[in-house]
Amino acid sequence: MADIAEAAQVSLATVDRVLNRRKGVKARTVERVLQVAFDLGYVSEADHARLVHPRPPNVVFLLPMGGNPYLRLFGDKVRAIAQSKSRDEPQVRCYFIESFDAGALASAIRHHAGWADGIAFMAIDHPLVREAVEEVSAAGKRIVTIVSDLQHSLRDAYVGLDNQAAGRTAGYLLGRFCHRPMGSVALVAGSRNYRAHAEREMGFLGLIEELYPGLKVIGMREGHDDRDENYRLTLSLLEQNRDLVGIYNVGGSSDGIGRALREKNLSGEMVFIGHGLTADTRRLLIDGTMDAVINSDPDVLLATTLRLFSDLQRGGISNPSLLPPVKMDIIFRENIPPVQSVAGGAATRRGRHPF
Repeated sequence: MADIAEAAQVSLATVDRVLNRRKGVKARTVERVLQVAFDLGYVSEADHARLVHPRPPNVVFLLPMGGNPYLRLFGDKVRAIAQSKSRDEPQVRCYFIESFDAGALASAIRHHAGWADGIAFMAIDHPLVREAVEEVSAAGKRIVTIVSDLQHSLRDAYVGLDNQAAGRTAGYLLGRFCHRPMGSVALVAGSRNYRAHAEREMGFLGLIEELYPGLKVIGMREGHDDRDENYRLTLSLLEQNRDLVGIYNVGGSSDGIGRALREKNLSGEMVFIGHGLTADTRRLLIDGTMDAVINSDPDVLLATTLRLFSDLQRGGISNPSLLPPVKMDIIFRENIPPVQSVAGGAATRRGRHPF
């Protein structure tokens, strides 16, 4: 390395940064150092071809803390990726932050921009978050929203479902499955602060009004993706609306709703549509408590996001904001895919104050 530094007329520290693909070295200096290293026989032709390209990006995932099983599953998959030591893949970290707290999310975006080249997060559509995104984007960081998007922001891309289409699909399924053409239907969400939940509600309401005018939609209740809160909300809905014929869970933690329906002996009678194929929704589909689950494959979501960050770093994508939505899967009891295990690990930081 000292010979390379002398021949390339750079410092030993610069050679170290180039060979380990660290930041802070100009492209022409990288090329000169690598050519000298190749000429001296320090690196092979294959190593030279690999090292001459930009290093893989450092990527941080920010996920809401709480009991949402789909997000916990997604976090486990991110954690498994984070354990990889390959220098040719993005270096990944994952942090869980306070749910539904725009200030905590904005602070986390700013904090992790110090290490990360790219930040992926489930967006809370709030001025504090949009301001943080604009600030770190102006500093050259790449921003990708996942599952739920931001309106009017400088984020690079959104990876997730077309949530309005998902809501319309849920409305169509619920209306078709209802045993009666008249009655009330209810929506339970995590929070309207998630644009995904608001868009799903909008799509659902539009479809029901268009095709099933006999169904009356009760105003959406917010259960904050908490199973116990969803359980209490469902019991209240059943008590206050004797003509209730269907429930659409816009968010997560469907097991709380399922528990209330089973207690009231309404499994199979009440139409129940939800999101995210996880251990709890699998059980609810199998025992007949849920009729359908709208799902976006977390492996596809993760792979698409990481590939996007790599493409953005290489400049290989011209208009990332026009990426098509992630494919929507409709899961019924008869087409449940097999369970795939996820490797565990300690790379994901958990806890109330992860940083």
